[in-house]
Amino acid sequence: MTTPDSTAAMAPLWQRACSRLLGQWVFRVSPKTLRADLLAGLLGAVLVLPQGIAFAALAGLPPQYGLYTAIVPCIVAALLGSSWHVMSGPTNANSLALFAMLSPLALVGSNAYIELTLMVTLLVGVMQWLVGVLRLGAVANFISPSVLMGFTNGAALLIMVHALKDVLGLTNVVGHRALQVLQEVAADLPLLQPAAVAVALLTLAVAVAVRWWRPRWPAMLLGLLAGTLLAVFVNTPEWHAGWLLAKPVRTVGAIPSPWPQPSWPLADWSRLADLVGLSFALTIVALGQSVSMAKAVAQYSGQRIDVNREFSGQGLSNIVGSFFSCYVSCGSVNRSLPNLQAGARTPLAAVFSSLLLLALVVTLSAQLALIPMAGVAGLLLLVAWNLLDGKRWALMWRQDRRECVIAAVTLVATLTLRLEIAILLGTMVSLIVYLYRTSHPMMRSMGFDRMGLSRRFEVLEGHPAALPECPQLKLLRMEGEIYFGATQYVSDRLHDLRAQPDPQKHLLVMAKSMNFIDVAGNDLWAAELQARRKMGGDLYFHRPRPQVVDLWTRSGFLERLGSDHVYPDKRTAIHDIYGKLDEAVCRTCSARVFEECRSEWGPPGYALKRKD
Repeated sequence: MTTPDSTAAMAPLWQRACSRLLGQWVFRVSPKTLRADLLAGLLGAVLVLPQGIAFAALAGLPPQYGLYTAIVPCIVAALLGSSWHVMSGPTNANSLALFAMLSPLALVGSNAYIELTLMVTLLVGVMQWLVGVLRLGAVANFISPSVLMGFTNGAALLIMVHALKDVLGLTNVVGHRALQVLQEVAADLPLLQPAAVAVALLTLAVAVAVRWWRPRWPAMLLGLLAGTLLAVFVNTPEWHAGWLLAKPVRTVGAIPSPWPQPSWPLADWSRLADLVGLSFALTIVALGQSVSMAKAVAQYSGQRIDVNREFSGQGLSNIVGSFFSCYVSCGSVNRSLPNLQAGARTPLAAVFSSLLLLALVVTLSAQLALIPMAGVAGLLLLVAWNLLDGKRWALMWRQDRRECVIAAVTLVATLTLRLEIAILLGTMVSLIVYLYRTSHPMMRSMGFDRMGLSRRFEVLEGHPAALPECPQLKLLRMEGEIYFGATQYVSDRLHDLRAQPDPQKHLLVMAKSMNFIDVAGNDLWAAELQARRKMGGDLYFHRPRPQVVDLWTRSGFLERLGSDHVYPDKRTAIHDIYGKLDEAVCRTCSARVFEECRSEWGPPGYALKRKD
């Protein structure tokens, strides 16, 4: 059997050298993967062409800056990042955030505005790179799978909503929020262009049919080709104006020069201090999108993501991009998800996409200008539909409804708020649920299912056939961490046990699953020990963790408790504690669940005195 290590060992020297710089994906490259990556890259190039121009307009920049940002940062992030499928470039959120932050500082579209944009891009890149180098990417671990699922499905719905205006051929829809777009689409429905709808439906139908009939064929590209041919036919002057489909279909149009222009991002040092705060905010926006996109895509591909490497790669992509007239980039939903769906196998798909975009615009600008926006929108609808996972939602609802709520909150936030805010909100909700769970550790009453050598130690809750509890000794299993956030809950539960009528004075805590305690947890057990001894009982522990015992030793609690109150097994603990129980209670006990009870006092109801 061939393992990754053996494959690496047998690889050529140049391949091993490249893997040290680029990652282990280098060993995956083969003629088969190159073909898949090339086809996926071609689709990515075609899809990003109109998006790059549109996003540049959102950022208040000339259209060519969107193309530059779709080329240079995409290559750098793909080669130096961690994800095999994430494609970087201009995004809706970054463009809008940049416009909102810089428009008060300079005239939109002016040279001063462009200079500030490049400076901010450089600063964002440096901050992203530092996050990766300093290995602060662990913060991404707080983005739970439920948040990612909500984000992915919300992003899919966003793609659908934003694609809808192009599918219907509506040109007056300028909103950015999902609800706003839907309202504008509904208001402009009388202006619907049947030709655009026909192009979108044909593109979608051909792509679906090819995927079903010939799974190995480039279904999306063939669908777009079919839609483009129909658009060219509809848009010909010879087409009769009286026909329903005679209205022209909007196309990508003329494309400016694609060659990234060299630039110097530090043109005005005096503005540097003013831009640090803005750059930090944009860094949060970009990193939130990138890591969420990377982890979401990884869930579908099965890849393990190195978050720190991903952050470093994103940072370097923005640093390099700022010297080639690019603005802030990050992992793009509209590029990454289609890239995955198109069958990309390695980061070379992103490299191919960027190079093909450059080549296509240089050599086929006239032909590419004919690509219908409705056809591109039809493909985005297909991508979004494939990402909606109804079965997984149903499964999550059956397994854990709290996690389902987290995913739903994230989904709604993705549709109604900015993407980075949606991710942050979903993460906050997830952390709140986590903190609630950890602050309420499980405290289970334990007992036996029956007498005899084959009896089992059971959780009494939900086990009505179990034997009754001993009236003098409480067996309690702790599951979870006893830290400052949980001490109040645990303290209340322990108080309730002591406050019952005729309480069990002795408490044996099964501490094997009590993984951690802090100073507050240590004080809690010290208070419980004092309370138990004050009522004439005592406190005992079964198999506490070494780290717990270490804290008890350093705090002096173990000395007060007594090392003989810590037991390695339950049988020894019960046997030892039994000798400390009140004989008067044992004499009239109706439970007698311990073997020691029955051998000394007889079965329940047996009234004879203990043999001396």
